[in-house]
Amino acid sequence: MRPDDMKALNVPQRGTVQTPPRHHEVAHSAVANMTRQQIDAIYNQQAGMAAEEQTPPPAVAAQSPVQPAAQAQPNSYHRTHQPAHTARAADWQQYHSAWQDYYKQYYEKYYTGAVAQVHQAYTDQATKLQHQAAQQSAAAIMDAEQEALSTDEAMYDLRAQIVNKVQESGKKVRKSRHFMPAVAAISVLLLFTVLQFNRVIIANVKAYVTPGEIDPQNIIVDPNASTVVGPKPLLVIPKINVSVPIDFTAQPDHDSQMAAMENGVSYFGVPGANSKPGQVGNTVISGHSSNDFIDGGNYKFVFALLERMKKGDIFYVNYKGTRYTYTVTRIRTVEPDDVASLTGKTTKPIVTLLTCTPLGTANYRLLVTGTQVSPDPEKAASAPTTSSSTQTTTTIPGNSPTILERIFGASGN
Repeated sequence: MRPDDMKALNVPQRGTVQTPPRHHEVAHSAVANMTRQQIDAIYNQQAGMAAEEQTPPPAVAAQSPVQPAAQAQPNSYHRTHQPAHTARAADWQQYHSAWQDYYKQYYEKYYTGAVAQVHQAYTDQATKLQHQAAQQSAAAIMDAEQEALSTDEAMYDLRAQIVNKVQESGKKVRKSRHFMPAVAAISVLLLFTVLQFNRVIIANVKAYVTPGEIDPQNIIVDPNASTVVGPKPLLVIPKINVSVPIDFTAQPDHDSQMAAMENGVSYFGVPGANSKPGQVGNTVISGHSSNDFIDGGNYKFVFALLERMKKGDIFYVNYKGTRYTYTVTRIRTVEPDDVASLTGKTTKPIVTLLTCTPLGTANYRLLVTGTQVSPDPEKAASAPTTSSSTQTTTTIPGNSPTILERIFGASGN
């Protein structure tokens, strides 16, 4: 087997990477030239050694007898060629060593180059895939940004179109001869609505934002305790955070009641319901749940939360230095002219709190009745005696008239 007969080895494919072409002509030629040089050097060395063996030494040549002339002529039948070359074992060993070095260097360079080329091919492929992935990621980000930008642009265009349409419509409406009268009419309507129903709005806000006027630390929690209090009449309702003065000098007519309720709550003493705390009978106390914003007084919403009272709740009345405790036993809603609901006969000392309902209106009257539990109700004084002929009112007090009612001459209810 000669070096020229060697063919390139086929390396199988690895994965999806194609094996690169293996150009080994240069390496093959270099190794072959080196081998040829080694072989030529061996033959040159052997030829020199053979020439030295065939050349006789000078002394021997001088001593040889002179051959006759007849013998100097060559015999045509005599063999004149040199005997066949016989290589020595050392030469053959050197010859084979040269070939072994050739194959070793050739295949070492061959496979080292092949491995390097495959590794480079894999590296190039990985770099290419990474570059493609980076390009795809960048393209996806750009697409997302373009899509988001497109959405924002679409929304901006939509808003711009709507604003333009509204502005164009507004210009057309403002140019219309009916625009100013319509605006004036709407403004007047809104103004009259606020003037008429301001007490409804304010009352509801007052009820849920600032419902009471009492410091919670001053609320009495023991209904059975009988303590001495000051001479000032006072109504205390812990559940709805109310502490308000009582005007026991007020008369049962509408104007007197409205004036008294500007400074607190009012005693509404009608015949049959004109008892005082500590007396058998009904003591009626009226207060505002709402009133108009132009009305005076600091207690226009004192009973705004009276509708939250339930049976069993406790409230207190301070009268002539004594604190009277009551527990709620009855709650009802009556018509504004149902004065008889207050004058029913009773054998117990009771107090009825009354106000307008629903909140912000004077359509009905809410009555919350409590029975005395302290001091001992059995020791209560007798009810005052009055005749029915002295009854001068037919309506339970309510609210003052609204602005529109005052403009058109109506009275309160």
